[in-house]
Amino acid sequence: MSVELRQRILSAIVMAAVTLAATWTGGLAFRALAALIAVLVYYEWSRMTRLAERDFRGNALGWLAVASVAANLVLGDEGMGTPIAGGFVVTAILLMLVRGGTGWLPGGIAYASFSGISLAAIRGADQPGFVAMLFVFSVVWATDILAYFVGRRLKGPKLAPRISPGKTWSGAVGGTVSGVAAGSLLSLAFFPSLSLRTAFIALALSVASQIGDLFESFIKRRFGVKDSSHLIPGHGGVMDRVDGLVFAGFAAFLLAIMHAAWSEDGGTSVAAVLFGL
Repeated sequence: MSVELRQRILSAIVMAAVTLAATWTGGLAFRALAALIAVLVYYEWSRMTRLAERDFRGNALGWLAVASVAANLVLGDEGMGTPIAGGFVVTAILLMLVRGGTGWLPGGIAYASFSGISLAAIRGADQPGFVAMLFVFSVVWATDILAYFVGRRLKGPKLAPRISPGKTWSGAVGGTVSGVAAGSLLSLAFFPSLSLRTAFIALALSVASQIGDLFESFIKRRFGVKDSSHLIPGHGGVMDRVDGLVFAGFAAFLLAIMHAAWSEDGGTSVAAVLFGL
């Protein structure tokens, strides 16, 4: 076994153990993990897009924004996360329009901030939140793993050759089917029956996770980088590992917000939306 492969396996074990332990514990442990992900994602985003070189003051605003969101995740009011992030995003857009700049700044603030906010919202503080987080993990991980193996086995037409030449339609379909299957089995492990609603949500999260993967590939190709960073031995950067999870988290969080607005129930949890509780 090569040194690189050993590093990759060891890193994967450590990441899985830390993530699952924090998910099991919930509360401050998981919120701290979500805050750390937000900070590291912004570090890699700003690094890849070279924000510090292109707009030093704007990048400083970005760091202030993500640090504020991360601090609120750990110590503040959960309900204030979205207003804080949204305020900074709007400020960054206005500054860009007034003095010029790059759209990668507000984009980075939004992407990093809501990476942490959505994950913390999914996990919540109760048992259904624990199941909801496992549900999202199972859909994303099954999609990612099976898309890779099915694509390599069946090959066929490319999914988005200009963005990610290695991805195929066969892999995308195989990943989606496996994601729905994994999410459905996870739901059945905790609830007596599977609703069609939960299966459709698993389908939506699987598709969202693949869009997230393509989105990060687009950024890396746009700026000519291979990995988002070298923070994880054998794996590259944090964004390289959570790109699909981030977009699936966005999708689940957005579904909960839309459901709350539609039903006029501001207290609806993400778990309640996912499983129809």
